[in-house]
Amino acid sequence: MRLWTQFLTAAILAVAVPAANAQVQSPAPSPSQPSQNIPDQKLDATAAALNKIADVKESYTQQIESTANEADKQRLVDEANKELVKAVTDQGLSVEEYTSIMVVAQADPAVRQKIIQRMRPTNK
Repeated sequence: MRLWTQFLTAAILAVAVPAANAQVQSPAPSPSQPSQNIPDQKLDATAAALNKIADVKESYTQQIESTANEADKQRLVDEANKELVKAVTDQGLSVEEYTSIMVVAQADPAVRQKIIQRMRPTNK
């Protein structure tokens, strides 16, 4: 369940960041904390993974919330976790790489913006 929560948080952050970024510009990191140099290929992979994670989140959240049986709910969570891991690893990233890039993106507006620019627009 913890992995689902971590990925769900990242997926929610990824969806929320563009809206929040449009409303409030975060201050730049202090000069003592320069932004990390993440290769473009990794940023591309992270953006693609986030797009797939958003799809998985959309697909499973309603099913999980509407399932009353705890055993079925756990089965769906396990299934979703596998799909989330696959969404990351299919992009050539390990879960650890993805997580570390997301941590950097949370702290560094420049990295966050680079990822957002690479994400596909939502069609809603």
